Amino acid sequence: MKFNTKAIHGGQQHDPSTGAVMPPIYQTSTYAQTTPGGHKGYEYSRTGNPTRTALENALASIENGKFGLAFGSGLAAIDAIIKMLKPGDEVISTNDLYGGTFRIFTKIFEQYNIVFHFVGMDNIASVEAKINTNTKLIWAETPTNPMLNIIDIKALADVAKKQGILFGVDNTFATPYLQNPLDLGADLVMHSATKYLGGHSDVVMGALIVNDKDLADKLYFIQNASGAVCGPMDSFLVLRGIKTLHVRMQRHCENGRAVAEFLQAHSKIENVYWPGFESHPNHEIAKKQMRDFGGMLSFTTKGNNYKAAISMVENLKVFTLAESLGGVESLSGHPASMTHASIPKEEREKTGVVDSLIRLSVGIEDIADLIADLEQALAKI
Repeated sequence: MKFNTKAIHGGQQHDPSTGAVMPPIYQTSTYAQTTPGGHKGYEYSRTGNPTRTALENALASIENGKFGLAFGSGLAAIDAIIKMLKPGDEVISTNDLYGGTFRIFTKIFEQYNIVFHFVGMDNIASVEAKINTNTKLIWAETPTNPMLNIIDIKALADVAKKQGILFGVDNTFATPYLQNPLDLGADLVMHSATKYLGGHSDVVMGALIVNDKDLADKLYFIQNASGAVCGPMDSFLVLRGIKTLHVRMQRHCENGRAVAEFLQAHSKIENVYWPGFESHPNHEIAKKQMRDFGGMLSFTTKGNNYKAAISMVENLKVFTLAESLGGVESLSGHPASMTHASIPKEEREKTGVVDSLIRLSVGIEDIADLIADLEQALAKI
C-alpha cells in the first residue's frame, strides 16, 4: 500500500458495532466486564481506549512500523524513552535540538545521574568518540530544530547497531511523508504529533513507533504505569489529521521552497537555512533520505541585526507570531526568546541560534500572499 493510501486506510477498520467509517470517540474512562480481568481487551482508558488504538495503528502504518504509542505530548513520549534507562547510563544527542528536549534531558533526567553528551552529528566521528560501555541511547533530530541541519540516519544506525546501542530519531520536521527512519535502521521514531500529524493547531500529542516487540512492551508498560496518555478526543483529531497529511505536506513543501528562494535572493537577508539548497550542509544526504525538503526554514537578517529580526516578526500579518509549527497556517518564531529560550545563550549561539534568527513554519496558504507578507515586513526593517 502506497503512502497516500496508508494515510487514509493504514491500520484501520470500520467500527465493528456500527460500521462507522471513522472510529468513534469512545469518551469513557472504564469498561463493563463480563468476568473479572477485562472485556474485549479494554479495562480502563489509561491502559487502552479504542479510539487511541485506532490512532496507534495508523501511526505504526505510516512509519512502516509494527507498534505505535500515543502520548499526551511529544515530551511525554521522550520522557518514556529516557525512563527505560538507569542511573549511570549515557545518552549521545545532537547539539542542535529542540529546547524542550534539551530541558528535559538536562533539568530533569540529569538529576537521576543519566549523563547527556551533545555533539554535532553531521560528523559521525564525533558521535563515535563519545561512545563508551555506558552509552545506551543515541538521540537525533533531522532536520534539526531550528537550524535545519541534516543527520545521516543510516550512518548513525550502523554505528548504533555495531555497538548495541538504542537509536531514536525525532521525525517531527520531516514527517513520515518525507522520511522513514525505521526503514533506515533506527530503533524508534518519535513525533510531536501536535505538529504536522495533527496539522491544525488544535491538539497537543506525542507518538512513538517501533518494530521490536520487546522494546514496544517496555514502552507500553511505561506509558500505562506513568500515565502520560492522550484522551479519545485528541486521538480522534490526530487520526483525522493523518488522513490529509499527504496533501498538506505536498503544499508545505511547495510553499517552503518558494519562500526559501525568495528570502535567499533578498538584499536584507543574511543567511537562509533550508535543506533544499545545494549549498546546504549535507544536502546530498537530505536528497538521499528525504523525498522532499519540507516547509520549515530559518534565516537571519542582514548583519545579524536583532532589532531588525524582532521588527520583522512583529510586522508580519499572514504569518502569525506563535510557538509551534506544522499547522495549515504559517507561523513565525524567534527561537532565542521562544522555543529555545531554555538553552543557555552561549550554547545556543555555538549551533547558530543567534538573536537575529527567525524560524518559519510555512503553511498551505496561497504562496502569493505569503511572499507579499514577507515583502511588506522586510520593507519596514
